[in-house]
Amino acid sequence: MAKVCQITGRKRMKGNNVAHSKLRTKRDFAINLKTKKFWSEAEQRFITLKVSCKGMKTIKKNGLDAAVKKAQEKGFVGLV
Repeated sequence: MAKVCQITGRKRMKGNNVAHSKLRTKRDFAINLKTKKFWSEAEQRFITLKVSCKGMKTIKKNGLDAAVKKAQEKGFVGLV
């Protein structure tokens, strides 16, 4: 599975390593993904998601069911 947050849709970014001599080489900026289980009150079961730390913050702020519903509308997460 790709390294994409299932709540926010964040993924790797491309950028440059810049040496002291200003020489640039390509690099990846990876996101901080965690596989985490969340308890869904609406479904009365655990849901396992690959989320970034920003995604966990979003779930904590809006609630799991609202965050998953919004992510499904945007196409970040399939049927959970």
